Formats: sequence, structure tokens, C-alpha cells
Amino acid sequence: MKDSVTVHMNAPPERIWDLVSDVTRIGSYSPETFEAEWLDGATGPVAGARFRGHVKRNGKGPTYWTTCVVRECEPGQVFSFGVGPKEKPLNVWTYRMEPAGEGTDVTESFELANTAMLRVYWALLGWARGRTNRNGMRTTLERIRAEVEQAG
Repeated sequence: MKDSVTVHMNAPPERIWDLVSDVTRIGSYSPETFEAEWLDGATGPVAGARFRGHVKRNGKGPTYWTTCVVRECEPGQVFSFGVGPKEKPLNVWTYRMEPAGEGTDVTESFELANTAMLRVYWALLGWARGRTNRNGMRTTLERIRAEVEQAG
């Protein structure tokens, strides 16, 4: 009930982190989450900050808002957030940046909570959702790579 995609980018980790941690820019990269906004007066990434994302599931629908909480926030290294309740998120999304050669290996991953409901869902539909998530992570990372490499 988890997976990841890694893409090498010819850019420093700090520049990539600036893009992945600015949730208000997610609509430029993600094929499913087309906008996001900080909540409770937050203006940027910090552990514990809340934001909500506007999602169009599978790029077609249904469309809904989901509340997220920043879990890890280390500039140039990791940006992670949980979807749903802070104490027990349903899904955790993470971006990790590792220096590699003249650039950075960026890994986007997700991990679903180990609940009975999600285990049944994954057993029945995991093959399709897993493929959608892998394709979406690859698309997101490729769009980020295009932007940071063009700017560099």
C-alpha cells in the first residue's frame, strides 16, 4: 500500500525543495491536485501547518477538497504531508531530495494507512490506483524537472 518514483534533476536540492514545498504551486505539476491553499494563517511550509488541496480524482472526477498537515519539513531534503487527521492520516505523501552527481535525485512516494478499509480497497482496486499514482508521481516530477532545469 505504498510506492515511489525517482527522477534525476539537474538542479540543486534547495531549488527543487522550494517548488515541492510551495503547495500553492501544485496545480502546475500534479495531474490530480489542481490547486491548494494554506489554512489557519499559514503562509508557507512548516511542520504542523495545514493546507487544503482541491483534487480531481483520476483527472476526471469526482472533485473534492482534502485537508493536509505538513509532517516533515527540512529545506533541501524532505517535504512530507499527511492527508486527513493529523494524528492518523489516511495517506502520507513525501518528496525526498538526495544530491547525486551534478544534480539531485528526487523521490515522490505515498503510503496508505494500514487500516482494514484501506487494505480491502487496495486488494480490490490497488492495481488501478497504484498505476494511477505511479503515473501521477512521474508526471509531477517530470513537470518539476522541466521547470527547474529551464530556470537553471
